[in-house]
Amino acid sequence: MNQDKTATILEIPDSWRRGWLRDQPFTKIFAIEGEIYRNKDGRRTLQFRRDGESYFAKLHHGLGWRRFLKSLLRFKWPISGAENEWQAIKLLEKLNIPTTPLVAYGCVGTNPINKKSFIITEDLENCVSLEDFCLNWPTNPPSPDLKRALICEVARITGTMHRLGLNHCDLYICHFLLELKNNKVPDRKKPILHLIDLHRVRQRPKLPQRWQVKDLAALHFSSFEIGLTQRDRLRFIKAYCQSPLRECLVRESRLWPAVEKRGQAFYREFKRRGPR
Repeated sequence: MNQDKTATILEIPDSWRRGWLRDQPFTKIFAIEGEIYRNKDGRRTLQFRRDGESYFAKLHHGLGWRRFLKSLLRFKWPISGAENEWQAIKLLEKLNIPTTPLVAYGCVGTNPINKKSFIITEDLENCVSLEDFCLNWPTNPPSPDLKRALICEVARITGTMHRLGLNHCDLYICHFLLELKNNKVPDRKKPILHLIDLHRVRQRPKLPQRWQVKDLAALHFSSFEIGLTQRDRLRFIKAYCQSPLRECLVRESRLWPAVEKRGQAFYREFKRRGPR
């Protein structure tokens, strides 16, 4: 790889710039080795350690002509690198929405076919996915105050994004990471959730309802088997809308039935095909 001199963007910590990335930073970053979590469709995701700290790297190697044309034929502009996630992390941080702290970002070239880019974030080591945390709720329910707080925090994050025209595209509960201390939630009334997997986040002046429905239905479907009650779901709606419940249901009389219908469709597909 000899494209270091054509890098359009390179953001790395000063200590790395003076140290192991002093020469040919792109070459060295794309040669990082570690535990592989994904290696498909031109993107490699891995966990690695440097100077005693743990990090995640997502290395994008370009779309290639086949995937580029496939996306265009489906009338979708393809996500061709790490830039989308880099911008999403910065935006969520401004919105006071915890996510994976950004460490480094770089991009070489502009052609989506062969553009190479990367993003490196901190490893949220003392966290558990909300999906795993809630797995045993049907048989071992959490304290009422913790459950209420988690529902309201998920609703706050989702509502904040949607009101600003942002949608996640993969908003399942597994993409919320709950901070722990000594394997326990430090403050049951104020749990901290980090939203991750931001590479498909999009922002528009106003969020179209179909994307709003997709996000909300993904949340709805992915929480089907954790023992939530109707009251829990109404609490989410109220917190999401930031309005009295009756007003939420009247004002969005088409939204919530659409979310229910799409969520049920997600669930049927999940049961038919199994986890992907």
